[in-house]
Formats: sequence, C-alpha cells, structure tokens
Amino acid sequence: MGRRNKGDPVHGWLVLDKPAGRTSAWAVGAARRLLNANKAGHAGTLDPLATGVLPIAFGEATKTVPYIQDGRKAYAVSVRWGESRDTDDAEGSITGTSPIRPDFAAIQALLPRFEGEIDQIPPDYSAVLVDGQRAYDMARKGETLDLKTRRVLVERFALVGTPTLETADFLIECGKGTYVRSLVRDLAAALGTLGHVTALRRTRVGPFTERAAISLDTLADLVHSPAPVAYLHPVETALADIPALPLTDEEAARLRSGQRVRVPNTESGPVFATAGGHPIAVANVVDGEVQAVRVFNL
Repeated sequence: MGRRNKGDPVHGWLVLDKPAGRTSAWAVGAARRLLNANKAGHAGTLDPLATGVLPIAFGEATKTVPYIQDGRKAYAVSVRWGESRDTDDAEGSITGTSPIRPDFAAIQALLPRFEGEIDQIPPDYSAVLVDGQRAYDMARKGETLDLKTRRVLVERFALVGTPTLETADFLIECGKGTYVRSLVRDLAAALGTLGHVTALRRTRVGPFTERAAISLDTLADLVHSPAPVAYLHPVETALADIPALPLTDEEAARLRSGQRVRVPNTESGPVFATAGGHPIAVANVVDGEVQAVRVFNL
C-alpha cells in the first residue's frame, strides 16, 4: 500500500463564507481538500443554519487561532416571534407558542437591557461541556440540562426593522462566548412572548469581515489560478491587536531555541516577535526579557 499523502505545507488564513446547512467542521474539511493542506482549523464555530465569516487557519496560522477566537464578532440575525424551538433556532422542534407579537417600539425599549456585560445561559443545544460531554449530545439524548450562567459582553444590539408582525431583524456585536440564540430567547421572554432565530449571518470575526469572505465555489476556481495563494491572509493577520517586537537575526535565533532575549525599555505583556519583517513567534515580555510562547516554523 502506498504512503498516504498528508498534504502540502500551506500557511495563512482563509476567510470562508460558510454556506447554510453545513457544519463548520465540514466547511474546514472542504477547504482543506481544495488546498491539499496538511493542517487546518477554524476560529469560532458557526451553527449549520448560519452563514458568513468562518476564519480558517492553515499550517502555522493554527498557532494564532486563540487571538481570533478572542476577537469581537458581528452578526445579522432574523427572528420569528410567537414560537419557541428546542434548539432556539429554526432547525429545532416547536416547544411552545404565544399569541403576543411585540411591535417596533416595545422591542426597541428593551434592547438596552441586553447591552453591556450581561449574564447569559447557553442554549441546551450548544458545545458547552457538561461533565466531559457536549451539551448538544446530551440534549439529543433527551437529558435534562442545568447549564450555568456566564458573563458575556454585548457591545451592540440594534433593531434594524420589523418586516412583518411576526418577524424582526437585528444587528449584534459581541464578545467571545456570546450565544445569539440565547439573546433572542431571553429578549422574547422579556417581551412576554416566545421567539427563535430563523436566519443568522456572521459578518465579522476580529479583523476578518464579510468583504474578504469567499465561497467554496470561488475557492475552487482560485486554486487553479496562476497565483493560488492570493486569497490567503498572512499568519500575522491574527496578531494585529498585539505589539510587534522587531529582533535581530541573532536574537531571533536565540528566541527560537527557547532562550530568553533581553529587551530593555519594552513594556511587559504579549508581543509578536519579528525579524527582517518575517514572523518569528508569539511571545511574552516580563521584566525586560522576552520568551517565546509559540514559535512559527516558516
């Protein structure tokens, strides 16, 4: 039997426009096969119902995934009032109905209550770990869940319009760990009714916006173009929010080998070490010394 092809050493970020009806894992696998990449991962799961920005890291970019996961996210969401679902979105089964349909003014008046730092209970159908199991796996088995509240940041919860008496459209900007389905569920409860998400599109994750997002069909065409890596963003794109620290080639070699490098007059904290304009490592500066946390093999 021949040796299995493990793929090519592709490095960088791809901003994929995830299609509806597919899991994030499926989308990553499809993109990885198109690029024949040997390593890939994504930053921030999207539900199968959702579309939009799914940042995919290839090769050495996977070492910067946490910096994207911690970034701000933005969503466009559509809601239907008067009906709850067990998944809090249109893919689930109906669990209740209500005759109450809130109007524009009533919705607008309550939105400030859901902005800022708020406490939120994740949906039962979520990836939250409960005693080592994913909540969605337990929910599918019919198990009763008692998920704990968590503190999340909602920077913006804006009502865009009410196309019909039963529906409303919103724009949401939020921090890490915020569940849009929970926001909609809780807003509906505060309005004295029920509600669920009918459409969800993520428009931004950290530095990546939907303007940069490309579909799998477009990617399939681009991989055969003369410059097939033109659609990849550099590994260091994920590190735009931390200071860059230029080093000499000698200092970079020491950092790569695990040694600390003296950097007088440099403020303590995380840095992105470079040499000759090339990424070297994500590192920490403590008391004037820099030590590598993740070294890039580029």
